Amino acid sequence: MVTITGIISGSPADKVGVKAGMLLISINGHSVRDVLDYMFYASETEVNLLIEDNHEQKTFHIEKDEYDDLGLEFESFLMDKKQSCSNKCVFCFIDQMPPGMRETLYFKDDDARLSFLQGNYVTLTNMSQEDVDRIIEMKLNINVSVHTTNPELRVKMMHNRFAGEKLKFLWQMAEAGIKLNCQIVLCPQLNDGAELERTLTDFGKMLPNITSVAVVPVGLSKYRKGLYPLIPFTKETAGNAIDTIERYQQQFLEKFGTRAVFPSDEFFLIAERPIPPEEYYEEYPQYENGVGMLRSLADEFHQALDSADPLEAPRNVSVATGRSPYEFLCKLFQEAQERIQGLQIHPYCIRNDFFGESITVTGLITGQDLVAQLKGQELGDELLLSSAMIRRDSDVFLDDYTISQVEEALNIKIRIVPSDGWELLDALMGIVY
Repeated sequence: MVTITGIISGSPADKVGVKAGMLLISINGHSVRDVLDYMFYASETEVNLLIEDNHEQKTFHIEKDEYDDLGLEFESFLMDKKQSCSNKCVFCFIDQMPPGMRETLYFKDDDARLSFLQGNYVTLTNMSQEDVDRIIEMKLNINVSVHTTNPELRVKMMHNRFAGEKLKFLWQMAEAGIKLNCQIVLCPQLNDGAELERTLTDFGKMLPNITSVAVVPVGLSKYRKGLYPLIPFTKETAGNAIDTIERYQQQFLEKFGTRAVFPSDEFFLIAERPIPPEEYYEEYPQYENGVGMLRSLADEFHQALDSADPLEAPRNVSVATGRSPYEFLCKLFQEAQERIQGLQIHPYCIRNDFFGESITVTGLITGQDLVAQLKGQELGDELLLSSAMIRRDSDVFLDDYTISQVEEALNIKIRIVPSDGWELLDALMGIVY
């Protein structure tokens, strides 16, 4: 049973007299454990709610359009507690964060429901056979952090004695037709080379139900005392990883009509290789994992440039970014300055002193590093920052600096820009809609 904390006015539940404070027992005879049960069983056109009200059970009959929301509200989004991670992966970035940060940043979730609802990746180690059966019954798609299909190596990498055994769930779901997006955090001398080949060979046996795989390089902060001795990728080892992945891409493309497995943009930057063309990324299935972001950004930016109007007045603007995409972005900015008269752009490469210089991605830049390194620099009329630096639905950087604090410290107006080429050019030109 779960307590109903609110009713949306005018909703189907409101119209039949369901009230806040009542207890939801079942929907169409099915007990409701969490939000997945609720969403699945409440999607029917005819719904019978078994409710407890003042220790008395009542049934409310509702007729509605398929998938229309009943209008019930609960104390938490999941209707119960979020499942935390039971692993201690050798590459986990949360374990590499400095002390003293916001408590919520140290929480590791590993909840299959958030995979379906929010696109989070799960490791399967928290899941039971009952959980897998429910996913198969509900025909849910799921995102899985696999890292390796070698059971012994997976136990070693995840420091969880069940990590290898739970790989059976991956095979079960694939055989049942569940669509799986997978992720590999690649660590040199651990799960690359022959181990990567083994993993991709196994994935080939699960295609096409494994719909896409992102391979991302391990990120190493300066806070690794007492942790497994990992090493970063070099130009050579990143290139080797790309070559291995692209051999399998060709096999999968010929057999299944899709490349299926994709190296993240970071690999190409480390290997100092060109970002591939649009067709390489197909429908960008792993965009949120940093796969194809730069290609999409550049293509959109060039389209925007081709249709850009002249500036009404000169524009002087600055952009701060991480070391990884800095040179790539500088080329785009140079093109914009050459084609748009009166546009002056000052790009700044921000060194990550907070997490360590080996962290080069834009999304992990902190407010204090921006302030320390941009103080006294020519910033122009406005400072543009990627939305990747800001925590979702907030104005806060990872170190709890706010946008307004950085603005005040640098005496500059900040504009947050999404990862979109059209919006980037608009921001550079000062266009506001």
